[in-house]
Amino acid sequence: MFELSLLCPEDRVDVLSDALDALDALSVSVEDADAQTPAEQALFGEPGMPPPKDGWQRSRMVALFAQEAQAQEALQLLSAQDFFEGCRILGVQLLADQDWVRLTQSQFAPVEITPDFWIVPTWHEPPAQAKQIIRLDPGLAFGTGTHPTTRMCLRWIAQHGVQGQRVLDYGCGSGILAIGAAKYGASSIDAVDIDEAAVTSTELNAEANHVQLLAGLPDKAKGQYQTVLANILATPLKVLAPLLCSYVASGGSLVLAGILERQAEELKAAYAPWIQLEVADSEDGWILMTAQSAAALA
Repeated sequence: MFELSLLCPEDRVDVLSDALDALDALSVSVEDADAQTPAEQALFGEPGMPPPKDGWQRSRMVALFAQEAQAQEALQLLSAQDFFEGCRILGVQLLADQDWVRLTQSQFAPVEITPDFWIVPTWHEPPAQAKQIIRLDPGLAFGTGTHPTTRMCLRWIAQHGVQGQRVLDYGCGSGILAIGAAKYGASSIDAVDIDEAAVTSTELNAEANHVQLLAGLPDKAKGQYQTVLANILATPLKVLAPLLCSYVASGGSLVLAGILERQAEELKAAYAPWIQLEVADSEDGWILMTAQSAAALA
């Protein structure tokens, strides 16, 4: 396997990606050429959605080819194109054989939620200070604890407590929030998602963590809950406002994530007829919004 590396401006990323694909590159990746420097740029996009831009002001593109001759031919052809002006070849090099399973595992370290609450992949030992852990490996469904939205929801669970409560995790993904609720003493937990793969993932992860919950499609959510958690996207959260509010019991809490800072007022307006949302936490451009049921405030 051979790696062709290029340096290009943001406006050339798309055309170069298409060209490399046409030249039979096995894969093409884009990263910030200024990563881990003062010039680094953060690109924030919603989970499951495309990033807001195709690349960075200075993007490093890496294309993989099966043969060195293919990489060299691609280098020559790209260099001759008008659209390559302003771009630079960084080089072609042999990509050493690696234990890809071990390499992938090395990229997922234990994640701190609070000083004593951690998400720990199965191939790691828990940190010495961890009193509460969730065992979770990367899989098909969203939610490994590495994203700020997941961490904020879990932090809320740990700090506010759900002991003895009936809890709904709407849009459960990997089931990480439902499992977190179980770890903190919830007595009954429903975890629902429109994706059957997420339902299966939640069931497997719950079993691995030795907790009890009911996972299923959204029609499995019934009645009212003391805590309703939904870490999805801002747009579906707005559409789901009347439904999610209807699940919140008197005196119960609604906890929403998957929301960018700039979307706070949109969410407040969408939920205003039923409940008063407030920003409860923020991290890396994302916010956690919570509310207590209006009936409880009367």
